[in-house]
Amino acid sequence: MPAALLKAMRPKQWAKNIFVYAGLFFDGKALEPLWLWRSTLAFVVFCMVSSAVYLVNDLADIEKDRIHPTKRLRPLASGALRPSVARAAAVVLLVASVGGAFAIDVAFGLRYWFAATIVTYAAMMFLYSVRLKNVVIVDVMTVAAGYVLRIFGGTVVVVVARFSPWLYVCTTLGALFIALHKRRHELLLLAENAKGHRSSLQDYSLRFMDEMTALVASSALVTYSFYTFSAPNLPENHTMMLTIPFVIYGIFRYLFLIHSRNLGGAPEDIVLGDRPLMIAFVLWALTAGIVIYGPGLF
Repeated sequence: MPAALLKAMRPKQWAKNIFVYAGLFFDGKALEPLWLWRSTLAFVVFCMVSSAVYLVNDLADIEKDRIHPTKRLRPLASGALRPSVARAAAVVLLVASVGGAFAIDVAFGLRYWFAATIVTYAAMMFLYSVRLKNVVIVDVMTVAAGYVLRIFGGTVVVVVARFSPWLYVCTTLGALFIALHKRRHELLLLAENAKGHRSSLQDYSLRFMDEMTALVASSALVTYSFYTFSAPNLPENHTMMLTIPFVIYGIFRYLFLIHSRNLGGAPEDIVLGDRPLMIAFVLWALTAGIVIYGPGLF
């Protein structure tokens, strides 16, 4: 039962909460222990609240998950985890995450901004689990909003005065890009059973999704490019533009994996399981780190 509960909490998907560190990294504070500690506390709180959301989502979708080729193996759908245990764990995780957020606000004098972010995230994602995921277009927009809240929460705890709005827009578009491809994968995988698993899938089509992802991908690239030469805290010589090729490759590589390798069901598996994509991410992070932190180190 403990192993099944841990699996239902989806620890692999905690990697999504790395967006909490965006404010720390882009504001040039990643090398300062105090700010790094604050971001790590925020990361832990987001892991708890996101696990509570995953449990509620699986509780709401037990029957639907049982007709899915892979989701039927989830602890609740397979019967390895009792619903009563999942409900109790969700309540505990939710209380712990909200309490932890309030404790962070009190400890660092944040005027309850971080707690408000966690409560908003939890409320929005619970609403998504019971209703919004079945509303076409709104479903993927809600997922994208969750990533934006992660970034906002991270900027709150490290007191970022001016976080480039271009990065918020780029994050929204990137999250839409991933969420749309996940819906596309479900549509292909489930075929005629797609409607039974998620009612919004009946309103999507492969052509519609491909058109949306093309628009979102190009917009994300343009938005990130604007950030590299317009953000106020970047070097005036525009060296941040050196990171653009890695972003282009990352987008193209993800599209290649989706369309040529028929992946897309679990974004975290794609990113963590593809070596070229991981190398591109590491090179992007190193280059961006040198641009942001280099002037202060050398």
